Amino acid sequence: MKDIVVGMGEALWDVLPEGKKIGGAPANFAYHVSQFGLPSCVVSAVGKDPLGEEIVTNLTAKGLNQLIEEVPYPTGTVQVEIDPAGIPQYEIKENVAWDNIPYTARLEQLAEHTKAVCFGSLAQRNVVSRNTINRFLDAMPHNDDNLVVFDVNLRQGFYTKEILCNSMERCNILKINDEELVTVSRMFGYPGIDLQDKCWILLGKYNLKMLILTCGVNGSYVFTPGKVSFQPTPKVEVADTVGAGDSFTAAFIASILKDESVEEAHNKAVLTSAFVCTQNGAMPILPKDLTE
Repeated sequence: MKDIVVGMGEALWDVLPEGKKIGGAPANFAYHVSQFGLPSCVVSAVGKDPLGEEIVTNLTAKGLNQLIEEVPYPTGTVQVEIDPAGIPQYEIKENVAWDNIPYTARLEQLAEHTKAVCFGSLAQRNVVSRNTINRFLDAMPHNDDNLVVFDVNLRQGFYTKEILCNSMERCNILKINDEELVTVSRMFGYPGIDLQDKCWILLGKYNLKMLILTCGVNGSYVFTPGKVSFQPTPKVEVADTVGAGDSFTAAFIASILKDESVEEAHNKAVLTSAFVCTQNGAMPILPKDLTE
């Protein structure tokens, strides 16, 4: 396969009130990209345990290509509690398999055929996976057409200014939500200006192609040099919001790779994310009117 879209980082079980569901942003992202008809692959690690076997079996059943190594650590789990507004609260177990993703010859070969990659800050909390992500980015073809997406996901203090800086320097598309933007702005020393101005600063400072800002019910923005796209958030009956942001990113990147305009890609992302909010869990089957 060539021109592959890769989701790289955590693969785990979200333990929800109604039971466990397979999750982790990279797997969610890669799965939804595949629903838009593009070749995709999830890169992660699981333990040599029943939970790990079940992740591989589950993703295989969904038809998702995967490069998931078995390592001598337990498979990751996240305890998810849904608050009265439908917003998930996470307790993420530490020193698990996806903290220890090895860099292998197979992974280097995948990098050489990667068209777009999405990675986050959470999977970089441990030095092993952090180094693997950076080596993967080094091995990717370096041309203007390739997309390197850093989807900031600040969880439980599992991030540092150094990791955020390095990731923003390595990416050409930054995705961040309004709460994360406030936190990042404080860390980087410009807290007293409005959200849009913060976005313009980051876009210019890191020479980004695009910056995606999601603001929950208050809509979302895509900043490109000299231009901004805004989309309101559709009003839907929310089942839960687990994985909605990942589906947004997947729909947006898939649309851009299909040469759709930023505005078209943004609209598709908003509609996809809204649909996922109406479903339980992070990986529902998307309706054909979205994917075709």
